Amino acid sequence: MVTGKPFTIEIVSPSKVEYEGEVEAVSVPGAYAPFQILHNHAPIIAELEIGTIRFNDSQDKETVYACGGGFVQVKDNFVSIVVESAEESGSIDIDRAVEAKQRAEERLRKREEYDRKRAELSLARAVNRLRTTGRQID
Repeated sequence: MVTGKPFTIEIVSPSKVEYEGEVEAVSVPGAYAPFQILHNHAPIIAELEIGTIRFNDSQDKETVYACGGGFVQVKDNFVSIVVESAEESGSIDIDRAVEAKQRAEERLRKREEYDRKRAELSLARAVNRLRTTGRQID
C-alpha cells in the first residue's frame, strides 16, 4: 500500500492520451533498469525500454500498461510518459499477442539478416504484452 502524496502523470502514445490522472507512485522500464517515481522526485528525462508501466492511483488501485519504449520526463510533480505504444493489461488481446510472438519466432528461425532486428523487437513486444497480462510464456 502506497501512502505517499499524489502527483499527476500522463501516458501519451502516437494515437492518444492513454492515461492522465493522480497517482501515488509509478514504476517505469528505464533503459538501464526499471525505476520508481514518487512525489517530489528530482527532475529527470530518461529513455524507456520495452516493459511495463505500473502505478497506483489515489484509491491504491494498481494499473499496468505494456509499454513499447519511449521517454519519461519528471518535473514539478508532473510525469509525462511518451511511448511508442501502450496497452492497459486488461485490454490486451492474448490470442493476437501469441500469434505475434509465433510470427516473430518464425522470422528469427529463417535467419533473414535484413529483417532480424525488426523480428527481435516484435518478439520482445509480444512477450512483454503476454507478461503484462500475467500469462505464462512458453
